[in-house]
Amino acid sequence: MKKIKTTPLAPSEFEVEQISDNEANIIAYPFETGYAVSLAHPLRRFLLSSSVGYAPYAIKIEGAKHEFDSVRGMLEDISDFILNLKEIRFKLLGDASEAEVEYNFAGPAEIKGKDLSNDQVEVVTPDAHLATLNEEATLSFTLKIAQGIGYVPSEEIIDEIPEDYIALDAYFTPVKSATYKIENVLVEDNPNFEKVVLNIKTDGQITPVDAFRNSLEVMYAQLGVFNSEISIKSANTIERIDESPELKKLTQSIDTLGLSARSYNCLDRSDIKYIGEIVLMSPNDLKNVKNLGKKSYDEIVEKLSEYGFEVGSKLPAEVESALKKKIEAK
Repeated sequence: MKKIKTTPLAPSEFEVEQISDNEANIIAYPFETGYAVSLAHPLRRFLLSSSVGYAPYAIKIEGAKHEFDSVRGMLEDISDFILNLKEIRFKLLGDASEAEVEYNFAGPAEIKGKDLSNDQVEVVTPDAHLATLNEEATLSFTLKIAQGIGYVPSEEIIDEIPEDYIALDAYFTPVKSATYKIENVLVEDNPNFEKVVLNIKTDGQITPVDAFRNSLEVMYAQLGVFNSEISIKSANTIERIDESPELKKLTQSIDTLGLSARSYNCLDRSDIKYIGEIVLMSPNDLKNVKNLGKKSYDEIVEKLSEYGFEVGSKLPAEVESALKKKIEAK
């Protein structure tokens, strides 16, 4: 007869196997049968989609007006130059979340990633090739580099940058691969328990361990909606204690507004997490959010209106008080 349980065995062993600076195995065990994959699969998804990295999202090249142009004396045309640029991985120094970086080169020269490091940015792919200049060539360009997650296509950026810049597809994700395998492990006399081995490779912008830690934080934040404030009122009903319908809407994440990546990132970098935070702002406060353009402002106002709110709306005192407590506790 099998031993009767009332709770599954909780894993107790955790190991980090450092393979290189940019690769590590995260190992945890023992799990009950089927539990290992239930944990590993969402962690892998969060690693690939939610890890914070850096990428150039716009470039201004002296003498070039568009990506099909060319620069005299440079072997590569602008489209090839941009493709090479996408292979170069940057890391902003200090606490900066965005920077505008200027570069000037004169030929003859072969420009590589290491030539782009300065007091604003570190390049973690120093040997990546960018361009080849002959003895008559000069190359001057300015990059706009930002911190972000995932992938943002140039079409979503083009309306938010100055006219003399070329919008770039922004590949922020610093995790190159995240894979896992499930192995059997013996617990007492039972060989059917499981071990998770999660392999993480990054591009050098972030360490594998930091990427794993960030994915856990994102997972916990997503699960936070099911927190201790939830109580079961009946067999079929779950509702929040002391939350009015209005307060529930105001304390929803700005994710629920369905904003474009540009608008969302501007709010996120300003640590604006809840819809209610925007409602409490005056129109001028919202317009003064760093890097928030008119198009993004109009989009936020429109999305907010769909939820039944306006920027600077007057809220009932008890709702405003509860909302501010929520914001302070975030």
